[in-house]
Amino acid sequence: MKVASLQLPVVFGDPAANVAKASKWIANAAGEGAKLIVLPEAFLSGYCVGTREEAEKIALRVHCAQDLEVTDANPAVYAMLNLAIEHDVHLVFGVAAKDDFGLINCALLAEPNGRLRRYVKTHLPCLGFDQFAEPGQALPVFETELGRIGILICYDLRSPEATRVMALRGAEIVVLPTNWPVRKGAPASVMVPARCAENKIYYATCNRLGDENGFSFAGGSGLYDVDGSELARIGNEEGMILAEIDLAKAREKQTVVIPGSFQTNAIRDRRPELYGDLVAPTG
Repeated sequence: MKVASLQLPVVFGDPAANVAKASKWIANAAGEGAKLIVLPEAFLSGYCVGTREEAEKIALRVHCAQDLEVTDANPAVYAMLNLAIEHDVHLVFGVAAKDDFGLINCALLAEPNGRLRRYVKTHLPCLGFDQFAEPGQALPVFETELGRIGILICYDLRSPEATRVMALRGAEIVVLPTNWPVRKGAPASVMVPARCAENKIYYATCNRLGDENGFSFAGGSGLYDVDGSELARIGNEEGMILAEIDLAKAREKQTVVIPGSFQTNAIRDRRPELYGDLVAPTG
């Protein structure tokens, strides 16, 4: 199966322009054989706001039922679903959104069978739209025709427990739409391979480009193998990366270095009885 990340700029507050931009790149990726295509965080809407009023203005309606199925959404969201159907691909794309309960930063999984489901960002930094959003309360793994897909968004990567929970729930690949600004600190090119190797799963990251309301974005989208090795990566330019993956590799957690004398298992060898502090309340 081929997976693609589309590293694109975003037109702030103009969903129609962003759909038009995406449609050309999705057609290109589908033409190259991609079956799973990832776009950036808050791709349809933009992200960099400084007040709740500004956040409310760019947020697009995305209402969801208890089973995470989208039941009502902005027309731009359905336009993306139609692209998934038209090109016979699975799309993951980000939206600064709102529902009956408030503002949310979400990523949507659009499938060629017409299904549309939602993940809400669970770890929120003090930055942009996230300052005004409500955190998600679930870490779902989505069963699809391609396999089991986990979705996290940007800062969710910082908490290794989120990826581990998804791995325990059977995720074979985690997709990570992001808005990584230009900054100093531990690079994603370090953290993402670690998450892969810790859990023996694939990762597909997709950052955005350009400048928005005082922030510049760093690019650096990447596709990573179950051992953390880099399958494809792009710098700070608009473009697409593609890689062939085999999700069956993510279902085999045993690593055999020397048969019978040097073997490990990332899931079986855990000691959860020692990890109580991970879920203890913090002061």
